[in-house]
Amino acid sequence: YEAVGASIKKGEAIFKESNVLIKINPFTEEDLKLVQKGQILMSQLYYLSNPKLIEAIASTGATAFSMDAMPRISRAQDMDVLSSQSNLAGYKAVIVGANEMTKIFPLMMTAAGTIIPSKVLIYGIGVAGLQAIATAKRLGAVVMATDIRTETKEQAESLGAKFISVDNTGEESEGGYAKEASEDYARRQKEAVNKSLFEADLVITTAMVPGRKAPVLITEEQVKQMKNGAVIIDLAAAQGGNCEISEMDKTIVKHGVKIIGSTMAPVSVSTNASELYGKNMYNFLMHLTENNQFKWELEEEITDGTLIVHEGKIRKN
Repeated sequence: YEAVGASIKKGEAIFKESNVLIKINPFTEEDLKLVQKGQILMSQLYYLSNPKLIEAIASTGATAFSMDAMPRISRAQDMDVLSSQSNLAGYKAVIVGANEMTKIFPLMMTAAGTIIPSKVLIYGIGVAGLQAIATAKRLGAVVMATDIRTETKEQAESLGAKFISVDNTGEESEGGYAKEASEDYARRQKEAVNKSLFEADLVITTAMVPGRKAPVLITEEQVKQMKNGAVIIDLAAAQGGNCEISEMDKTIVKHGVKIIGSTMAPVSVSTNASELYGKNMYNFLMHLTENNQFKWELEEEITDGTLIVHEGKIRKN
């Protein structure tokens, strides 16, 4: 870091000497005690579910950008930290699942007999889900996928997955994020997906709704009917989990199924996660500056979407 011009500081010195403070996770109560009026904070603030944090930031007189609120538009793709980290999470979920299974992924024909390929089911065809599909297919699995948004069917099939259709109009909330499904849709999805779920060797769930608890896609009753030895990787565990009985950052075995509540998948590939996050933040800073000076327009779509607190005043909550 020093070789490219960075200074290594500790603790209070970082807050005292910096105009811009960048973190990955939300600023803590201890951090905010050191924040000064006029400083600019950038991190994943998850502002929709952290109103007290936003109020605390505003009380410091600082300005805060929430990187998880980046609009889903083409010109913001190189600043989208959720997408870059979800990409890694989708890949890692398949690798962890393969390691936890007692079967191999590909079809294998040997003198001793034929091994049939593993079946992988993926809930949610966003960035993480698409990467999970691609990775599982490369490893030789038979892949099935489902999503509330019917327009994702073509994306899933282009990567070799079978799309499980559910009778639905297909909706997206503003910004390209999936909406919370209705109870009726959730019931119909379970009916459509159950056959594939009960045959699956590995299930990866990725469905999250900004600012809300993750939808329960797999109930305990469904887990009871899954294959003995099956594995569930729940990437939504930090928001309550897509599996009713998953536990955050824990691996449990229930009804013969191993359930992994994963929240730290990008951390396990920290070299690449850091590279991508750093590049996202660099691009975001370049977007907000001109001639090394901050110059932004509050009405501009990217700025408007991510600027949560401006000079101590809350803009979004």
